[in-house]
Amino acid sequence: MDVQPDLLKFADGGQVSAADWPRRRDELAGAIVPHEYGGMPGAGEQTVAIRRSNVASVRVWPGVRYLTYEVRTDFGGPELSFTLSLWIPAGDGPFPVVLDGDGCWRYFNDDIVAAVLGRGCIAASFDRTEAAADNPDLYRDTGLYRLFPEAEFGALSAWAWAFHRSVDALGKIEAARSDAIAITGHSRGGKAVLLAGATDDRIAVVNPNDSGIGGAGLNHWKGAGAEEVDSFFGSRNIFWFGKDFAAHRHRDAELPYDQHFLHALVAPKKLLITDAYEDPGANPAGTHLACQSVRPVYDLLGASDGVGWAVREGGHSHTLTDYEALLDFMDVHIHGKSVRRNFQRPLFPDLGDILRPTSG
Repeated sequence: MDVQPDLLKFADGGQVSAADWPRRRDELAGAIVPHEYGGMPGAGEQTVAIRRSNVASVRVWPGVRYLTYEVRTDFGGPELSFTLSLWIPAGDGPFPVVLDGDGCWRYFNDDIVAAVLGRGCIAASFDRTEAAADNPDLYRDTGLYRLFPEAEFGALSAWAWAFHRSVDALGKIEAARSDAIAITGHSRGGKAVLLAGATDDRIAVVNPNDSGIGGAGLNHWKGAGAEEVDSFFGSRNIFWFGKDFAAHRHRDAELPYDQHFLHALVAPKKLLITDAYEDPGANPAGTHLACQSVRPVYDLLGASDGVGWAVREGGHSHTLTDYEALLDFMDVHIHGKSVRRNFQRPLFPDLGDILRPTSG
């Protein structure tokens, strides 16, 4: 594919108006979600949040409550559960929520929890690998795949599904503002975040970090050192994706979409992309171009400031600096505050605005 598909033109070439956007959105979703990710698991019949522990005041943060919930989804007989942990600020709620799905890692540490609490938000965390193991040899025997052994969705879809069920649970917890949930994750967790945000309109802020291929980075435009799509097809991590995507090994240029489709599916919800300059594998330059390409969609929908980006110095990690960017973004879009940060400042000016489509 030599030219990125224009987000504001239908597949038949017709121009998209604001009134047309729901139909174009369906067209974009139909092109990328089933093909690249293998579709999404069903929501189940019911999800409940069962409190399992309640610490009235955390020793290091007086007045902060720590609660854990069992998030249980009923599929009409079979059930799947995972644990959701909440740190709730002192004071009267409800509070906005920062929801991190990388409980399998150690990025969501005390400094980050303290920063989230300090901005008047609930810090929430779960382990996405309870929905599907992050292991190509074991994943089919775990989580959703135990219930649906013939399922064709990839692990990223299972992890995105766990974000959706966490949103279900937060909607049943009085301390949480269900209209002010931000989701975040790193690397493969960031890929799951973008997919989750693209497929659930209830999520207010979507923040993939260093997410690269299959996430916020373009497949067909890569900066120096970026991971190659074709080489990824041959890796053990291809189980993250749907089988149709894997079938394009050595033919990835034939894919009729790119990751800016997923960005557009988030609109008009708020989208913040965070990256690192010394993380070339995650393609920060290609990610920045994808952000530029989706701006006309946000403009069309009257939400021009709803997409933003922040790139820090350093390498492949999910740092306090990244979370501070998210919290600043939430200050603007959730709390209605002014911040000094410019979330739309061009960060790779030598690349130009080459993906911004022209209407007409």
